[in-house]
Amino acid sequence: MHKLFPHKSKGQHFIYDSKITDRIASLSGDLTNSTIYEVGPGPGGLTRSLLNFGAKKIIAAEKDQRCVEALNKLAISYPQRLEILHDDALTIDENNILPKGSKIISNLPFNISTALFLKWLDKPNHWSSMTLMFQKEVAQRLSSKHGKKSYGRLSVITQWLCNVEILFNVKPGSFIPPPKVTSSVISIIPRNSPLAPASRKFLEKIVGSSFNQRRKMLKSSLKSTGLNSDELLRISGVDPHSRADDISIEEYCALARALKELSENH
Repeated sequence: MHKLFPHKSKGQHFIYDSKITDRIASLSGDLTNSTIYEVGPGPGGLTRSLLNFGAKKIIAAEKDQRCVEALNKLAISYPQRLEILHDDALTIDENNILPKGSKIISNLPFNISTALFLKWLDKPNHWSSMTLMFQKEVAQRLSSKHGKKSYGRLSVITQWLCNVEILFNVKPGSFIPPPKVTSSVISIIPRNSPLAPASRKFLEKIVGSSFNQRRKMLKSSLKSTGLNSDELLRISGVDPHSRADDISIEEYCALARALKELSENH
């Protein structure tokens, strides 16, 4: 009816499999008292499941006018429960639109999924939970523990601020068109307070310096901070012969505190 064919340039992979969308809705917790933010609903497959599972209110951001027209018809069937924003999710100020404690539940457009998530991570405590579908590789990076190849900057910052769990994988055949990769649905619950004390500014600087030269020992890679790497490692108690993917989040926080101390005394 609406001539809805996914556009590759928009990163669109529509999901119509109600078994998958119902499973996402059921694993997202109680929806009956929640405001839900959905990005890139497309023709509304996941939106329908969320509404059928009792979502109190859904605010859906959709950039594609073709999809907006289809979603407007869906909104008529669920009065006062579905609001569509015809806008670019990357530029929306969600804090002015969605109440604190809202849930984010989305099958994210592949080409902007990481950028969107990092935007939401700027104010993690605005959200009670996020249930998101990413490419499997991105989901593994978000949830990876130290010592694994997939462990990196995204792993450290995300898990410092949130509890992360991969819920299940979704095969390419569940989408139209099928992507070339498997997807994963992931649960992200913001922590009441970060995993360990650290300034985000200094933590991101330490993590960036470490993973930009991840094959080097920290005593070498941390020289890019502009401060004495030997002193940084001595104050933090971290092994100078370790490499970026050997270090736990708590140890990165210790390095961040040491960097802050040295910067203030420099």
